[in-house]
Amino acid sequence: MSSKRRQGDRRDPKTKKGKREIKAGLTESLLNQAGRDTARQAWERREAGNYGSITLSSAPFPHCVIHPVIQSLEFLDGLKEELLGLNFNEKSNDLYKFKQSDDLKRRKEPHISALRQVLFEDFREWLSDITGVKLEKTVDMSCAQYDYTDTLLCHDDELEGRRFAFILYLVPEWLEAYGGSLDLYNTDENAQPGSIAKSLIPKWNSLVFFEVSPISFHQVSEVLCEGKCRLSVSGWFYGPYLERPQPFLDPLPLRSPHIPHDHEILYEWVNPVYLSVDAQSQIQEEFEERSEMLLKNFLQEEKFNEVCVVLATQSVEWEQCGPPNRRCYQRARGDLPNAISSCMELLKSEAFFLLLSNLTGLSLHFLSTNSDDSEGEGPSQNNQSVSEDDSGAEQSRTEQRQSEKVPLCSGELRHWTHGHYTLIHDHDPERHEFALDLLLFCGCKDWKEEYGGFTSYIAKEEDEELLTVYPENNCLALVYRDKETMKFVKHINHKSLERDASHKGFWDFAFAYHE
Repeated sequence: MSSKRRQGDRRDPKTKKGKREIKAGLTESLLNQAGRDTARQAWERREAGNYGSITLSSAPFPHCVIHPVIQSLEFLDGLKEELLGLNFNEKSNDLYKFKQSDDLKRRKEPHISALRQVLFEDFREWLSDITGVKLEKTVDMSCAQYDYTDTLLCHDDELEGRRFAFILYLVPEWLEAYGGSLDLYNTDENAQPGSIAKSLIPKWNSLVFFEVSPISFHQVSEVLCEGKCRLSVSGWFYGPYLERPQPFLDPLPLRSPHIPHDHEILYEWVNPVYLSVDAQSQIQEEFEERSEMLLKNFLQEEKFNEVCVVLATQSVEWEQCGPPNRRCYQRARGDLPNAISSCMELLKSEAFFLLLSNLTGLSLHFLSTNSDDSEGEGPSQNNQSVSEDDSGAEQSRTEQRQSEKVPLCSGELRHWTHGHYTLIHDHDPERHEFALDLLLFCGCKDWKEEYGGFTSYIAKEEDEELLTVYPENNCLALVYRDKETMKFVKHINHKSLERDASHKGFWDFAFAYHE
C-alpha cells in the first residue's frame, strides 16, 4: 500500500495519468542566437553557405536545407509510427500520383501534436526572424507517401497567402537512383521553368523550405525503386500576399484551312468500312449522342504498317516541347519521311474534312450532309458520302466556300515515352474553345493502362474523368470538346520500360478541328 503511494508521488504533475509528455525540440543550432544572426544576414544578402546544420542557397530561387532539424531521434521514430498508422487517400490527377493523409491540424496523436506545435510555434518564429517575413499562425500540414512510380510534376506552389513551403523527410537511407528527389527548376525571361538546376535527395530528419514565388518551380521526381517509401510531412507558412506578374500565355497553335485533295486520298488510306453511306450515318448518330467515338482499324492495314515501320526505323527530327509546368513530350519537325508526311497530308486534306463532317455531324465542310451553309445541288441534299464521285466538286468548293467562317485545323506528330505528360493549366489558349480532337495511335501494341500515356477529359473545376482515351494501334479517337472540358495526357511512368526498354514508347497524330 505504502509502496504504491510513493510510486504515485513520483508522477509528473504536468502529465495526465502518469503518461510521459511528448515534446519535439528543434536542433541546438537553430536555437543559437549567434547562428541565427549569421543565417539572417546571409538570407538578406542572398548568400549561399553552410551555417551549422543550416545550408542556404539562392539559386535557382531562395531555399534552405536543415539537417538535422529535430533533436530527438527517438521522437522521430514515434512520429513515423503514428504517421504510418493514419488513413491515406490515393491522390491522382494530371499533376500528381501519391498517397496523402488528411490534414494534420486536428490530429490528437502525441507525436503529431508535438510536431505541429514545434513547427508552427518555434520553427515559425525562427523562420520569420531569418527571412524578415511576418508569418501567420495558420496551420497547413499533411503527410505524403510516395511509392514506386509516384510523382508530383512541375509546379510553383503559388496560392494566395503562401509564403514558404516546407518538407520534413522521414525516409530510410535514400540513394539518388531511387528517384523521389526534390527538383528545383531554372526559369527563363518569361518566368517559365526550363531545365532542372538542382536536385535535393531526401534524408532522414532533414527539412527543406523555400520561398514561394512566381519562379519557385519544383517537382518530386518519380520514385523508381520498388519497395521504398518516401515518407514526408509538408505544408506551407502563410504571410502577406505578394503581387504576381501577368501570366505568360502560350501562343495559339498555327491553324490552317484544309489543303486541296479529292476523295482519292481517302480510297488510298482509309479503311473502306468507314467510307460507306450507311456506316457514316450510323457513326454520326452515335457521335451526336455521345460526343466521342473510337474507330478501330481506321487506316488500311498496309498503310498503317508502313507508317509504323518508318516511325520505328527511320530518322525523324524531334524537338522537346515544354515548358515542364505545362507539357513534356517530343514533337516532329522539319522534313518528314514520305509515309509520315503523306499521313499528315491526309489529316489536313479537304476530303478528310468532309469525311469528319459526315462522321460527326459537325460543319467542317460546306458540302457536308449536315452543313447549314449548303444550298442548291451537292451532297448535302443527296446525302452523298465522301466516297462517291462528284466531278464538279472542285469547282463547287471554290465557288461556295464562305471566307468569313472557314473550318481550320492544327496538328502535330507526337512521340511519347517514359517521363512524358501534359498538364491542365489556366492559360491554355485552346482551353475555352469548342473543338473536335483527333488522335491516331501508332506503335502501342501491348501498352497497358498502368503505364500512363492515356488522354483524360475532365469537366472544369472537377477531378472526375468524363472520358479516357487509351492508346491503341490504328485506332482513331474523335472527341468533341466544349468550353468547359479540359484534357491532359497522364504521366508515363517507369513501368512502361517493362514493355519497351529501348524507350521507343509510342506515337500519335494529334489534331484539333474548328468549325
